[in-house]
Amino acid sequence: MLGVIVVYAKEFRRGAVGRMVSEARPETRKKRATIWEVARFAGVSHQTVSRYLRNQDSVRPATREKIDKAVEELDYRPNLVARSMRTNRSNRIAIVLPALTNFVPVPVLRGASQVAREAGYSMDVMGLEGDAARRAAEVVALLDGQQVDGVLSLTPLSEAVIAAAGGRPVLVYGEYDDNLHARGQFADGAPAGDIVRHLAELGHRRFLHVAGSPDWASALNRRAVYEETVAALGLESYGVHEGDWSVSSGYLAAQELPADSGVTAVLAANDFVAMGVIRGFQDRGMDVPGDVSVFGWDNEQFTQYFRPSISTVGFDREALGRRAMASLLALVAGEPQSTSSPSTPFELLSRGSSGPAPH
Repeated sequence: MLGVIVVYAKEFRRGAVGRMVSEARPETRKKRATIWEVARFAGVSHQTVSRYLRNQDSVRPATREKIDKAVEELDYRPNLVARSMRTNRSNRIAIVLPALTNFVPVPVLRGASQVAREAGYSMDVMGLEGDAARRAAEVVALLDGQQVDGVLSLTPLSEAVIAAAGGRPVLVYGEYDDNLHARGQFADGAPAGDIVRHLAELGHRRFLHVAGSPDWASALNRRAVYEETVAALGLESYGVHEGDWSVSSGYLAAQELPADSGVTAVLAANDFVAMGVIRGFQDRGMDVPGDVSVFGWDNEQFTQYFRPSISTVGFDREALGRRAMASLLALVAGEPQSTSSPSTPFELLSRGSSGPAPH
């Protein structure tokens, strides 16, 4: 079964995820600006504006700046229907997930939609249910029926699917598995080492790790790097509490930690676990970070407003979504792919829940 959510790219900019957006919305407004008016405002030919709309990098920077200003001043929006009839393209991009579940990678979709919108495309988010063969057939059907100009897949697709696409634009985004469990850059455990080193510099010597679910590569990688770094620096680990990404698993870990454990720093698998750890210690009358420091992961929005604010690892998922969509649109346009290796967009954010080790 193919589930479809039609989501215009501009809606993600507003944060309206999963909302059905009407394609035909009557509005009373002034007449839409034309490409010729943009050209006159910018002092260039309409062919130059057309080339700018297809690929901004093909226009010289000074000219691009003039057209940028004209587009903004005139509030120009490409006529997607007319362009579709002229180019035999749908001006739509499909992003496919393994299934429509409660988990939707909103930051990735938001970043991808921003790039799609700027290029004049709308974006459909689809859940492909069934086995690999069924999902493959659905992807090929989308392209055969010219329903979309390209497919960005957040679920793995076999080489057979890519071959069946016949060279048409299909890009597999390799950061999730069939269950939308993080892998690739998303699962990189390297920041766990940075956290341990940072806390060691603050005088901490005895640590506890509250892990995520062991069926996630990200949880295994964070645990492995934590243990390796503690050993490499000659520090002590009280152990690893087997968690499941939940607030309750963090709370239980803090409640069950013996009073004489000597632990002064806790690395939580994510921010929800960290919140549970902090509350668990507070309910025991312990001060965070006075008695024990706590570090989370993911930079969830609530971490800035919790008390204390939660130290965490920031990860720019929107940047990866933008990069993935840009790569797909390059395929659609028949342009070469970038060969540069992007840096891992992690950032350690030290906040109120971590500080020097107690004396």
